[in-house]
Amino acid sequence: ARLLGARRVVGSAGTRAKADWLVAELGFDAAFVHRDGPVAEQLAAAAPDGVDVVVDNVGGDHLEAAIGALRERGRIAWAGAISQYNAASPPAAPRNLFDLVEKSGRLEGFLVSRHRDAQGELEAFLTPHLRQGTVRDPLTVTEGFDHVVDAFLGMLRGANTGKAVVRVAS
Repeated sequence: ARLLGARRVVGSAGTRAKADWLVAELGFDAAFVHRDGPVAEQLAAAAPDGVDVVVDNVGGDHLEAAIGALRERGRIAWAGAISQYNAASPPAAPRNLFDLVEKSGRLEGFLVSRHRDAQGELEAFLTPHLRQGTVRDPLTVTEGFDHVVDAFLGMLRGANTGKAVVRVAS
């Protein structure tokens, strides 16, 4: 985000270790643990001037907090709602959806599969940064096809840092 002009980059994580890792290792300006209290309050503290761009794949209270913190003409790319995937009833949030109208904000669904035409541009931009280490692509690797279920369940519990992959052959 910073390479594309963001002045401040904020994230949320499920553990203090991961939040600290976002700041110390990946260069975020701030990160909070979403389990430590209301997400809206923590986001407001981490981004006291509000937010211009949000990428959300959690939904629920994260999306509601993003809408609440959104600045005038802000944008939200909504890529998922993992907090709601196994819910027994429809979520109450976001209760502040009308705030998007008041802020002239934009909420748009985002699926990578619908933007394959931009893959070459993405690779041309990211490859030099990945090679230089200015952008990192962390992986948690589980060895062996026999451990696919363990790796999947670990990913759902948040045991991975970065992308979770299973190496089935060298």
